[in-house]
Amino acid sequence: MKIDSQFSSHWRIYVLQSVYASITVFFITLVLGMEHAVVIASIGATSFIVFAMPNNISGQPKRIIGGHLLGFFVGSCFAVFPLMHFLLFGALWHALAVGITLFAMVVLDFEHPPAAGTALGMTVTGYSHDAAIAIITSIILLAIISHYAKPFIRDLV
Repeated sequence: MKIDSQFSSHWRIYVLQSVYASITVFFITLVLGMEHAVVIASIGATSFIVFAMPNNISGQPKRIIGGHLLGFFVGSCFAVFPLMHFLLFGALWHALAVGITLFAMVVLDFEHPPAAGTALGMTVTGYSHDAAIAIITSIILLAIISHYAKPFIRDLV
């Protein structure tokens, strides 16, 4: 294990951008609530991209919004499939939700890896109005931050 060579000269930026990510995830967690912890994990991964890799292609607002909306839609659809309580069927529905979300993201040019986690999370927790509002609010907030903060933050990776 080695420390990034840029850290010593830019440590303040590393700390500040990490604090921004923490604050963002804090507010998202307050809105979503811990009953949606699996979805919060995918939003946390998006926060990493937005604050640590702002110039990465998957951090573009259209990909953040499009990818998570696809994951939300596909995951919500798979959550209502029958026989979820049987391991084989549950594993199949979870896997298909991720695979179909991946396929749709690539075909529609909305590649955003954390959105596969949104699909999985929605398949596990199921659709709710609260989750829909919170996820949509969270991804729009992160997309706005991605767009407007880009000139002020730098790639840490």
